[in-house]
Formats: sequence, C-alpha cells, structure tokens
Amino acid sequence: MANAQAAIENEVAEIGDLVLESGKTLPDVHVAYQRKGAADAPTILVCHALTGNQYTVTADNGPGWWEGLIGPGQYIDSEKYQVITTNVLGGCEGTTGPLSVNPLTGERYGGHFPVITIRDMVKAQKRLLEVLHIHSLDTVIGGSLGGMQVLEWGLLYPDMMDRLIPIAVTPALSDYAIGFNAIGRTAIVSDPEWCDGNYSSDTAPAKGLGIARMIGMLTYRSGTLFNQRFQREQTEEWYSISDEASFSVETYLHYQAQKLSQRFDANSYLTLLKAMDSHDIGRGRGGIHQASKGYRAKMLCLGFTEDLLYPPAMMKTFTESVNEESQKALFQEVNTIFGHDGFLTEFEKWGPYLERFFSK
Repeated sequence: MANAQAAIENEVAEIGDLVLESGKTLPDVHVAYQRKGAADAPTILVCHALTGNQYTVTADNGPGWWEGLIGPGQYIDSEKYQVITTNVLGGCEGTTGPLSVNPLTGERYGGHFPVITIRDMVKAQKRLLEVLHIHSLDTVIGGSLGGMQVLEWGLLYPDMMDRLIPIAVTPALSDYAIGFNAIGRTAIVSDPEWCDGNYSSDTAPAKGLGIARMIGMLTYRSGTLFNQRFQREQTEEWYSISDEASFSVETYLHYQAQKLSQRFDANSYLTLLKAMDSHDIGRGRGGIHQASKGYRAKMLCLGFTEDLLYPPAMMKTFTESVNEESQKALFQEVNTIFGHDGFLTEFEKWGPYLERFFSK
C-alpha cells in the first residue's frame, strides 16, 4: 500500500456533460473534491450537508467539519481508508453550481441554474469516481443532505459499496421540514437585493440569506440546548430599542447569519433547499416501503434525539422495512441535546458505532 500519510489532496475534476433527472443537460461539469489517505486504499465516500463542503479535514481556513472523526487512528481511519468528499452539484465551493460560468453563454448561471435533485448529485459523484478510476466503495456515509445522498447511492448503485451509513436523515423529507425550507426561501427572494437571482457578488441578498440561516439554526439544535446555553442572558435592556438585540441568543443568531452570508451563495442555498425538498427514495420506485427492498449493502442508520427535522422514529421504521427483505440494516439512536446537529459534534457518543460497524 502507498504511504498512508499521503498529503491531503484538494482538486477539481472535469466530468463532462451531465444529463439531469429533469432531462436538461449541464455542460462541462466540474466537481471539487478532497481526498485524505492512500490512493490505493479502500474508499470511503463522504457526503456533506446543506452548508457543508468538501473540506472534512484540515482546510486553508481552519479545521474541517468532521475533524476529529476522520484522520489517522480516528473513528474513520485514514490509515486504513482513502476518504473522498465532494462538493455537491449546485454547491459553491468549486463544483458546478449557480456561481459557475455557463460555457454556452459565457456568463454566470445565477438564478438560471437548473433545478437539480439528490439523484443528480449522486450521479455527478459517480462520474467523478470513474474519472479517479474508483469502481467500488467500502462505505458511503453522510448526514442530513449528505444522508439523503447515501440513501440514493444505495439504490442507484446497489452493488458498488459494501456499507451505507445514513445519519440524521429520513427516507423522504417531511412536510414539516419542507415548511421550514419554504420560509428560508421566502426570506431570500424577498430581499431587495435578490434581483431574481441575478445579483452581483457586491450586491448579494445577504440579509435574506442571513434570516434563512437564523431559521435553520433554530431547527438544527434543540430547545433544551438553547435554553441551557443562553438562559435568557441579556446584552441590552429589553426596552431600550425595539429592533436591537437584547438577549444573547439573538446576538448568537445574528452572528451565525452574518457568518454564513459571507461564505455561502444565496442561489446555491436555494438550489440545495429545492433538491432536499425533492428527496423521497420512493419517488418513481413504488413508494418508500417498496424502494427499501432494493438495498443490498449493509447499513448502519443513526438518528439523534430531539432532531426536529429528521425524527429518529422515522428512520427506525425505515430500517425495519429494509430488514423485511433481509437482516442487513442496524438502527442506533444517539441521546443528545444537540438535536439534528448531533452528527457534527459529540463524536465520542456515536463514533464507536462506526468502529464496530467497520469491524464487521
């Protein structure tokens, strides 16, 4: 085997034209990816969440979003595996998306970027792996939007991987979650700077995107965590100015809003929200119960207590449905006050489930 301590590889690959589920064709698609570990080691494909990216481990601007979970001797051991993460189709970290230049017009796609689905994202990832001469996977793993991709991987290419690890996800996006996405979309398109998606980098709808982020933050973590963390701490007198942040929780949400609006593209955010809305493994496959019979890889499904968007009970029911065909799926519920964001923290609580699953 090649040197297991191989340098982290951050690259962008050309995968050619991509026919979308809608029937439209995206020309000259590029996919940005990060690879950690020896290039001839078994491959683990990591799929990221809504505002994530390919930088699961150390990036130029700091630690990756799964730093501490992935690395030498970690729960996902880069001394045993090569770990590849792609920026999803429609993203804004190097993969073809709304910020990209349309080769047919010479201008940015902006608001004209086509609607894509989770299945389109997976097909782009599959094409990238072909370019990298990778034709089999040990594992596909991801949380939230990433978990949606994992579930689609197992149905689109059921014989390509040994293991699937969908985390903090459900087999279809619920109406409740779609409702929150609708509020986020409304916030963005109501921003005066929106301009039907044809804004410049200097006049992006930062306020609308920021509000969408604030809404998201309230759903990603539990009320228990917010109440324990902030405890109604005040930063200003609540009766001073009506539009001023008076409580620490408000200051926190405004900070998160500003932070995201500085690094993420509003059109990408909308594109990925719409793709999440389309998530339903049963679409065109006879429903969720029928589709669940199509999985062939071993599966570890992780849910998190107090996850408002992706209730663990829904994933447990899905796992039971998978096991009607054969006993290949295992469900584990992780007890946490972090709610949906549990998959981004407290690795010591759920990382051991990964270790045991990899050892089988």
